[in-house]
Amino acid sequence: MEQAEFERARQMFEDEVRTRLGGALIDSAELQRYGDAPEIEPGEMLGKIFIALPAGAGADDMKARHGAFTEFNRAHREALVGLRKALGATSFGGGLHDTNFPNTDPASPRGPVAHMTLKEDRIRELLGAGGDQSVTAVMARLGREDLETLDTLIAAGIAGSRAEAVRWTLARIRERPAYEQLRSRSREIEALKSQF
Repeated sequence: MEQAEFERARQMFEDEVRTRLGGALIDSAELQRYGDAPEIEPGEMLGKIFIALPAGAGADDMKARHGAFTEFNRAHREALVGLRKALGATSFGGGLHDTNFPNTDPASPRGPVAHMTLKEDRIRELLGAGGDQSVTAVMARLGREDLETLDTLIAAGIAGSRAEAVRWTLARIRERPAYEQLRSRSREIEALKSQF
């Protein structure tokens, strides 16, 4: 992955963390790639979320580290699941210290860390969808006719993948004046529902 693309990926990861874990006490988030740490394999990236320690707690206060780690995972379980799904994480873990394998000594004095393994291909796909936007993966079952439609858009050069073809199609629907009328009516209905 080229440096400019990696910088976009890093920014996207930090933005996703900030958006999905907005209320969490996070010290920082960082994205690493192959070559940054020995445990990262070719074609993979490692996303790290450093959890802030309570005010006044020292980096060597294991009770404070454990409490912060446990509370973070408990309070943000659903947001972490959403983050992992959105980024297509292949594994997820964490610990009281940031370590670089095979060395088990803390690699950083920062707080506990949650980490996830990401595939470069998935990150590239997300960047192609607008890198700076929040993107949600959606699974859909499509029939032969729908697949042929998407493949026709790819063959015509309009899209580079089926996912991109679906995004292109949805963008065309949003351009229609009737769609804005539909959204307006939908908001009116939701407002009426909230009055009951």
